[in-house]
Amino acid sequence: MIELSINGAPKQLHASTTVAELIIELDLTGKRIAIERNGEIVPRSLFADTTLSSGDSLEIVVAVGGG
Repeated sequence: MIELSINGAPKQLHASTTVAELIIELDLTGKRIAIERNGEIVPRSLFADTTLSSGDSLEIVVAVGGG
C-alpha cells in the first residue's frame, strides 16, 4: 500500500496504481478533469502511464459547466 494526499485528504492505494486507475476508483471516468501531481500537471495522454508513489500530493479539479 502507498499513502498519498488527494486535495489535501490522506488516501491509501495499492502500490503501482496509475492515474487512470485512480480516476476509475474515484468514479471520475468521462468527466472533464485536470490532475496536478507534486505541482506539475499530468497530461491526459499520460494518465495510463503515470504510476503514483507514496508521498505524492495530487490536486484534482473537475470542470463544472453552467452559465
